[in-house]
Amino acid sequence: MKATLSVLAASLALGVAAISGAAAATVTNKDAQAQVLVVTESGNKIEVVVEAGATVSFCPAGCFVTMPSGDRETFAGNEAIDIVNGAAVLK
Repeated sequence: MKATLSVLAASLALGVAAISGAAAATVTNKDAQAQVLVVTESGNKIEVVVEAGATVSFCPAGCFVTMPSGDRETFAGNEAIDIVNGAAVLK
């Protein structure tokens, strides 16, 4: 149930970003397995699942992200990131 709520919250946040036309960070998962990002935006923490080979937009107004490797990154909302071996690689 918790995972479902996290995915629902992430989908809602992503939908709001798409509707508003705001720029957003994008992440592409180059790994062979799904990866989970922990995104903290405006004090709210959600898990964003990025399937293998998928690209997801998130974080339109800046956020903090914990990558699958445990690395923490700060995003302004306009970055393009690849996940490689669980780590963030800025393009």
